[in-house]
Amino acid sequence: MKSYFNSIFDYNFHCNKELIAILTTNDAVSEKSLRLFSHILNAHHIWNARILGRKSEYEVWQSHDIKALGDIHYENQRDSFGITSNTEDFEKTIDYENTEGKSFAHTLQDMLFHIINHSTYHRGQIAMDFRANGIEPLVSDYIYSKR
Repeated sequence: MKSYFNSIFDYNFHCNKELIAILTTNDAVSEKSLRLFSHILNAHHIWNARILGRKSEYEVWQSHDIKALGDIHYENQRDSFGITSNTEDFEKTIDYENTEGKSFAHTLQDMLFHIINHSTYHRGQIAMDFRANGIEPLVSDYIYSKR
């Protein structure tokens, strides 16, 4: 299970790193894409914080200065790898509160998979926005990262 999660977090890291390169160098990038990417980073951070039993530093839809994206991304990745490296039981249940204060419990593996799935979903929205603004979208299909 560790190797699986390390592999998909590597994929996620690579995609986000490539996306940051586009976001920070292309003047045609819209505020919508920047907002969606900030949301990807915020959600990743929030889920890591829930898993680690910490308070989140970010709000769900908080926007970040474009210069801060890389640092937030690296911190998220470091925390996620710390979680996967130090976990022996991916099926353990973690209790947490969502951003509305409602209590939930999910397995660690479901929470980790959700981080990746959520990021992929919103990268797809960014790809559509890129096309609408004349920017070639990032090729971010998982299988390409395995070739």
